[in-house]
Amino acid sequence: MDLMTRERDRLLHRTARAYGISFTVVSALCLSVPGAVGIDVYLVCLPLYALLASFQFRMGRTLSARWGLAALVIGLGILVLVASPEAAPPGDAGVLAMTILAAASLGSSATALVVSARRLWVLGASFLTTAAVVTALTFRLQDPFETVAVVTLGWLLAALLGVWICSAVPRAVQRIASIGRAHRAERQASELEAQRRQSARLLHDTVLGTLTLLAHSGVGVSPAALRQQSEEDAQLLRQLRLGANPSPSPSAPAALQQPVAETVLGTTLESVKRRFGRMGLEVSWHGTGQLLLPSEVLDAFLLALAECLENVRRHSGVTNAHVTITDDETTVRALVTDSGVGFDLDGVEDDKLGFKESVVGRLAEVGGKARLFSAAGSGTTVVLEVPR
Repeated sequence: MDLMTRERDRLLHRTARAYGISFTVVSALCLSVPGAVGIDVYLVCLPLYALLASFQFRMGRTLSARWGLAALVIGLGILVLVASPEAAPPGDAGVLAMTILAAASLGSSATALVVSARRLWVLGASFLTTAAVVTALTFRLQDPFETVAVVTLGWLLAALLGVWICSAVPRAVQRIASIGRAHRAERQASELEAQRRQSARLLHDTVLGTLTLLAHSGVGVSPAALRQQSEEDAQLLRQLRLGANPSPSPSAPAALQQPVAETVLGTTLESVKRRFGRMGLEVSWHGTGQLLLPSEVLDAFLLALAECLENVRRHSGVTNAHVTITDDETTVRALVTDSGVGFDLDGVEDDKLGFKESVVGRLAEVGGKARLFSAAGSGTTVVLEVPR
């Protein structure tokens, strides 16, 4: 039995259980009305009602039709006791209790018996038996045609409820499957977009920066530093060509990803300082020098910091910058400040993606953020924040 069939049968049996127990209680309450039946019959029927409810409860737990058949036998026994010739004739409430018991409480088993041809035969036999017994027992008390009509309507409604559930479950499964497919497609698209953005950041932070430096004849950078930078970029391109998944590090343009739980910030900050020192930018460090951050947060923080320093080196017109690092219980912050030419924030074109992707986007992926303050002729300050 596959999962969908098993879940369908479980839903059918639980629905039949709730349906049957509800009307069993209603029938017992009708039988409790004074004058419905004699006290001796009432006292005998009460345990049988409890037994009937227990069988209906078991039917909802075990997915077995035998508990429904057992409930049918107990229900027919109650009908016989209530209308027994030896007992006093039941009152109107007693007749109503018998009708509810036959049409709804016992008819609830029809909900679970519509799933196969064999069970349909059981359903037909159970219905005919119930209709015949209740009609024979109540023909002196009410119109037999009315009895048959009510019993037929009760069993038919229960059967139609089962048919509706059987048809609804496959449709629900198909919709769930379509939602799953849509979710997988969206996730794949998100992963592809994230990979594309990561590749764009990687090339922007490494190869394109070096090519720009070469285009300007390496002004301000020693030949040895330019040669080392070019060798590291060439290594990155070879890794990409071989299908590796490189991730840029602050001390080199790219390195193969390594799973690191936590890394000491101080050592990598020194690497950033040495890198930009050989590139002609003197960086003055202030504040905390030793912090512990998760590996992915540390990578994003230092790469964003390195990109800010690269922007200082390339665009500020000065050869020094200040980096102040502070932290509290929840956040690590870095302030990158230069006294260069600055720029007008409103004049930045939307297609300038260096700061947007390499700094803002990179920090956002680890729950951080970046703020930029600048004005023409007044230098630039960037505030980087990441969670601890």
